[in-house]
Amino acid sequence: NVKTLGRLYHQQIRGLQTFTLPDLSYDYGALEPAISALEQLDDAIAKGDASTAVKLQSAIKFNGGGHVNHSIFWKNLAPTNAGGGELPHGSLGWAIDQHFGSMEKLIAKMNAEGAAVQGSGWVWLAVDKELKRLVVETTANQDPLVTKGASLVPLVGIDVWEHAYYLQYKNVRPDYLKNIWKVINWKYASQVYEKECP
Repeated sequence: NVKTLGRLYHQQIRGLQTFTLPDLSYDYGALEPAISALEQLDDAIAKGDASTAVKLQSAIKFNGGGHVNHSIFWKNLAPTNAGGGELPHGSLGWAIDQHFGSMEKLIAKMNAEGAAVQGSGWVWLAVDKELKRLVVETTANQDPLVTKGASLVPLVGIDVWEHAYYLQYKNVRPDYLKNIWKVINWKYASQVYEKECP
């Protein structure tokens, strides 16, 4: 039947589009001193080389932020058959209603702020542990949420870089934002919220 053929085709295409980096056949530090391993910042600090340490900070913020943000993003997504898109219940659902008025108002706020990000960045639902309230924030590029405040804990992070949506949505970020809620893993967000705000 057509549905089965469509599913098989989709599985084959997905397999063609899956890429992984190969494992190195040698240790990460084996190419030193020509190519150094990951300890440049530690070395600069140990030597008291403030100039090198400062130069490395932007690369660490960008690349480290990208790693942190995407690690959260993958946990924020779930297929619909695994609970993706199911609205939160319990304390997080109650907090959303208290701080934003309703889930619909939260989604509208996040969609508007995410669509308004100039260039690339992220839109976040976070809990401010000091103020004990939910907030929506945006960050530019790969800046992690902590750059907006040390008391902010990310619950939901949505990647609004074009690479996150271009193949399916072209440059229509609002359509991507409208649809991503169908696969948001509120169970994960609720677990983080309950851990941070028992």
